[in-house]
This record gives sequence, C-alpha cells and structure tokens, in this order.
Amino acid sequence: MSDHSAPLQHPYGGAYEQMLEKVRYDGAYPSREKAEEAVRLVLAGLGRQLTGDERVELAARLPVEAARILTAQIPDTQPLGGWAFVKDLAARTGASLATTRWDTGSVFSAVAAYAGRDLLTRILRQLPSGYALLFGRAELTQAA
Repeated sequence: MSDHSAPLQHPYGGAYEQMLEKVRYDGAYPSREKAEEAVRLVLAGLGRQLTGDERVELAARLPVEAARILTAQIPDTQPLGGWAFVKDLAARTGASLATTRWDTGSVFSAVAAYAGRDLLTRILRQLPSGYALLFGRAELTQAA
C-alpha cells in the first residue's frame, strides 16, 4: 500500500523540472528526456561563450541544475558568433544544423525568461553578433 499524500520524487528540483517542461512544450519535444538533452547541450555551449558579471548573474537566476551546467564550462578564449555557435553544437552531437538551431532557440527561449529583459540585453551586448535572433530578438546594432 502506498502513501498517496507523499510528494512525487523527482531527481531534480521543481524549478529545473519547470524549465524542462517549458523547453519540452516550446520545442515540441516528444519527451522530457529529449528536452533535457537540448538543455544540457545548449547551456554547456552558452557556458563556453559567456563570461563576467553576466555569466554570474544568469547562473544566479537559473534553476540550480541549469546553473551547474552553464558554470561547469570553461569559457572559450575566442567567442563564436551566433551561427558558428550553432555549427559547433551540431558538430559536437552529429545533429543537423536545422535540429541544432531548433534546440538552441527552444532552450534560449527558456533562458531569456529566467534572465529577464535587462540581463538578456547585457548578455547580447557581450556576445558576438548573431545571438539575438537565437534568443528570438532583433539583432542589436551599434549606434554610429
């Protein structure tokens, strides 16, 4: 006989589960596992690109499990532009560019929700060109 009042035990915290569910829903993934694969891939890639205060602040806003994935990466000395980022992730997994672009957009949508408008703007200013579109925003341009 089981105790129906006991909460369901998840291997991760509730906030990370909610993030995975958002990515699963937004990306139309068939399972939570597929969504988690995308989250792990894209957050690790972002962790290799993002540095400084923006990296620290984003990690503080993400669910703990997601923050660990992001911060476990050592930032690259030569940051990749947005399209090169997608190509790098595709090469690491053997997935098509279209699938990897989809994964990136699905995960970045959730990341943007956690980051908020101001932090996301600062992140996009730090990263090379091409990331704004991946986050579903218009590309930022420098004033002359």
